[in-house]
Amino acid sequence: MTVPPVQTPAGLEPAFSLEAYYPVLVYAVVAVLFALTTVAATHLFPFKPRKLTKVKQMAYESGMDPVGSARMQFDIKFYLIAILFLVFDVELLFLYPWAVIAYGESGDQLWRTVFGRVAFLEILVFMATFAIAYVYSWKRGVFQWR
Repeated sequence: MTVPPVQTPAGLEPAFSLEAYYPVLVYAVVAVLFALTTVAATHLFPFKPRKLTKVKQMAYESGMDPVGSARMQFDIKFYLIAILFLVFDVELLFLYPWAVIAYGESGDQLWRTVFGRVAFLEILVFMATFAIAYVYSWKRGVFQWR
């Protein structure tokens, strides 16, 4: 069954057809069947150990035998390094879209003339805040591993 094209402001375009999404449906069905088959195979066939021992039932963590309690406390520096990484990483990620729009070849010239200086000053304030946070963290000794 052929669907006639539709007139849009951009011109004559093909109409929406559900037939274009059949490969996605087939892929989803195959993925679900694979997952169900894998789960069923582990329960139906004898793929599990026949003789359960304490060693076989022990938790496996990166090839190391678990020693001690799982409820042990971690030092705050692990969390501090993770949070600092996220903060600085996310701040730097904001620079890429700005650089592409402000200095990319495909950027809009009208945008540059209207917002170019304002955006540049905002980025300078952003970078100054970033530098102050970095120096503050450095002076507080956050980057030293004790």
